[in-house]
Formats: sequence, structure tokens, C-alpha cells
Amino acid sequence: MKSIWFYDTDLGKIGIAEEKGFITDIIFGEYSADFPAEERETPLIKEAYRQIDLYLKGKLREFDLPLYQQGTAFQEKVWNALREIPYGETRSYKDIAVAIGNEKATRAVGSANNKNSLPIVIPCHRVIGADGKLVGYGGGLNIKEFLLSFESSNKR
Repeated sequence: MKSIWFYDTDLGKIGIAEEKGFITDIIFGEYSADFPAEERETPLIKEAYRQIDLYLKGKLREFDLPLYQQGTAFQEKVWNALREIPYGETRSYKDIAVAIGNEKATRAVGSANNKNSLPIVIPCHRVIGADGKLVGYGGGLNIKEFLLSFESSNKR
């Protein structure tokens, strides 16, 4: 069974979940019974929070955590491409589609982005519309805007 623990951050409350030695989920907001997990802080969850806290203080740009996400081969390609977006930069959904070799898959990229269970760590917030507008984010557009602005102002 997964373990989950919640922390107060500059983004509001976030939950970090672990299962079998891997970080599996980062959740914005309060605990939901729809997410079956034991509320327990583990050493790995503490480490994930430590790294997220350092990121939110502008002292960490890349995470070093054991991660596990369950998805299709296509979703995994998209999530891997998200990890390649440099700190403080953005890419469009079309850019990601091209990067994974399927330039017509813009909507499917958006869908895979939406299924990313590890926001912040796998930076789906760095994906924007082709017109430069912010579109969709599981934590809400206000959090996406905060993260992009934060990274832009801390980019050296």
C-alpha cells in the first residue's frame, strides 16, 4: 500500500506518496479518500519534500529521487520529454509532440501531460499553448503561473 504525507508549501498543501521505495504521486490539496494510501511520513517522502522545499527556495533545479509512474508507452515518452525541458524554459504541446517523433499528437501530448502524477518533479508546468498562453494544469493555472514566473525570475 502507498504511504502519503502532506506538507504546507508556498503552493499550498501538497501530498507526496511513496510505494515500494519510489515516489509515485504529488498531489495538490487535501487528502481524498479516492486516493487509497496510509497517512505516514517515510524517510523517502521526507527527502522528496526536502528537495521540493529547496526547489521552492530557488536552491534546487533538478530532482534526484527514485520515481515510478504507471502509464502507456506513449505517456512515458511524453513524461521523459518533459524532463528534458530546461529549468526556466517552456515548450509547446506541439514541441513535445515533435520531440517524441509524432508531430500530429498534440492533443495526446496534452492528455499525457494531464496524467502526470509527479508534477513539479516532472515539469509539466513548463508546457504551454503554441500561442504562448497557459493552458491546463492539474494544480490550477494559478500554480502553473506561479511556477513559471518563479523559475523565470530565478534563472541565472
